[in-house]
Amino acid sequence: MNIETRHVNRPSGQTRSVTVLGSTGSVGTQTIELLLAEPERFAVRALVAGRNTKLLAEQAIALNAEWAVVADPSSYAALRDALAGTAVRVAAGPDAVVDAAALGADWTMAAITGAAGLASTLAAIRAGKVVALANKEALVCAGEVMLRAVREAGATLLPVDSEHNAIFQSMADGNHGAIEKIVLTASGGPFRTLTREEMARVTPEAALRHPVWSMGAKISIDSATLFNKGLELIEAARLFNLAETSIDILVHPQSVIHGMVCYQDGSVLAQLGSPDMRIPIAHTLAWPNRMATVSPRLDLAAVARLEFSAPDPVRFPALTLCRDALRTGHGAPAILNAANEIAVEAFLKREIGFLDIAGTVAQVLDQLGAPPADTLEEVIALDAAARRSARALLPAHAQ
Repeated sequence: MNIETRHVNRPSGQTRSVTVLGSTGSVGTQTIELLLAEPERFAVRALVAGRNTKLLAEQAIALNAEWAVVADPSSYAALRDALAGTAVRVAAGPDAVVDAAALGADWTMAAITGAAGLASTLAAIRAGKVVALANKEALVCAGEVMLRAVREAGATLLPVDSEHNAIFQSMADGNHGAIEKIVLTASGGPFRTLTREEMARVTPEAALRHPVWSMGAKISIDSATLFNKGLELIEAARLFNLAETSIDILVHPQSVIHGMVCYQDGSVLAQLGSPDMRIPIAHTLAWPNRMATVSPRLDLAAVARLEFSAPDPVRFPALTLCRDALRTGHGAPAILNAANEIAVEAFLKREIGFLDIAGTVAQVLDQLGAPPADTLEEVIALDAAARRSARALLPAHAQ
């Protein structure tokens, strides 16, 4: 089912048209909250979800969206029925998701996680407007493809991840050539003080209990392994055109400083804030201006202490795997990401242990190497191959 562009009468003035890809996920729901806080500023073109038709319909009605799109074709009837009698139009299926992304909204939130979000993110970029990037896989797996499309379409990418958004804000003076390095901070996850022996015995329940952030299952596990920080390192290198050696990572348990930029004159600029994703989302939504949020205000006196330490590559081998994949280039990051997704899924199902996540990724990288990844089709093929290889490494009862 195709989605066509249509003219809709909207209030005059500074109204910004928006599309939210992944509206029922963690980033998506917080984006919806911000849109609902100032509905007069935004006109919603499309909301896209995976299969949560109930919440999607509620969001579409509340925001008077033009389109509500569900990726799962079998959910079409449920969404159609939920929106019967409204002016919201309904579509379903992967092609409809891409069509929604291509509508050309002034601002598109790309928050469909994993490789599933690649095609829609690319379609949003090719529309040539502002894309708020919450799907880190877009630049990790298909960095050259996405950045080439950005250049060709004249689009603007705004980072939503708290760390990348912090770096972006700290580069606001535009002196990119004067940067010595950037620093991404990591909370360290729930196991930052455990030994490898203790980590070998941790359960999915323990890994899901993040000490600072409230996140979905996949990213919570990635935070526990520090794969999330390694993927963010790859994304930062591509987003800010930096060498791997120009990006440091520091463990910062308080999660107050989200990123720092170190300049050649000795200055260090940092962005600080409460650990609340509504802050970077709001920054991109209102950019180049600002908008109010109800996020908790940072009270440094209450925080009292800011701690930093270097991550341990022995206990957290994911960081070394990610740095190696970035240096290797080509399809290595896409393979790493896909293998990690399968390994995390297996851990959550108790099919492998916590330490086996990095071990599985390392084996898949050894098996597949770094083939070309110059087109989205090549990236998708590598993603599928890496998933097959990772599944083949699982215990026989899990395959």
